[in-house]
Amino acid sequence: MIKVAIEPKAFPEYLAAAAEAGAQVVPLDSTVKALIWLDYSQPQALAELLSQNPQLEWVQLPFAGVDAFAEIIKRPILFTSAKGSYREPVAEHALALSLAMMRVIPERVVTKTWGRQFADSLYDSNVLIFGGGGITEELLKLLAPFRTSVTVIRKNPSVMQGAAQTLGFEQLDAELPKADLVILAAALTDETRYLFDATKFAMMKPTAYLVNIARGPMVNTADLIGALNNDVIAGAAVDVTDPEPLPDGHPLWNAKNIIITPHTADTRKQVVRLFSDRIRENLLAYGQGKPLVGVVNPELGY
Repeated sequence: MIKVAIEPKAFPEYLAAAAEAGAQVVPLDSTVKALIWLDYSQPQALAELLSQNPQLEWVQLPFAGVDAFAEIIKRPILFTSAKGSYREPVAEHALALSLAMMRVIPERVVTKTWGRQFADSLYDSNVLIFGGGGITEELLKLLAPFRTSVTVIRKNPSVMQGAAQTLGFEQLDAELPKADLVILAAALTDETRYLFDATKFAMMKPTAYLVNIARGPMVNTADLIGALNNDVIAGAAVDVTDPEPLPDGHPLWNAKNIIITPHTADTRKQVVRLFSDRIRENLLAYGQGKPLVGVVNPELGY
């Protein structure tokens, strides 16, 4: 029977998933080679635990993004993330934010008068998705009924089904001016950190919208506020911010035509169910000596 430790706290749902995979959850000691780490906010605690337990062979991390563990994943241990696990709810949220922006919902929900009769449509629009993982795969399915022409910009420009074209990062600047809607769905790495700044916003159409369901630091917040307040772009909807949580009174709350959701593209209820599936799947594979799902590439950072 596989022995696995769950740290820093084991929730009943994850204990059940491990049991269903035929694993025994035990306190971490020198005989345990598999660890499920549940706290994204404590990378230093994980680093210390790994230093104290050199016998560990595999660590399952809790989320798709592993930017908080950027230095840790360079260790000679197999790390897996939850990439792909939350693709459906996050893609759903991205679509909801996109429709809300294009149908001018932020303006409608606060007005107390009939107001202007104006809205954009997602139908037949040009969409640029920055990032080419599981969320993008799901988004392409959701966008298909709207007859959108989707350009995917990804690190590896291999063809993605449903995209009109799939291009490498070096094509981003050439494609931004063509997009009616830009959706950020990439991993946060040194290459993508603060990539979307005043220069990138100036390349976009003044009628274009930005949606960020990736990571807050992919966007320069001060530059986004400037782009919104000076009508450089038409609006933005973000589920992630920098800083996060976004403090009360922060200027982004009062920027023009902004929707901010508090990192709820995947809620705890959704995360528990979907991460339980990943735990079960990877424990079964680990016990059978098969390849694990969501293996982290330390060179790429995701």
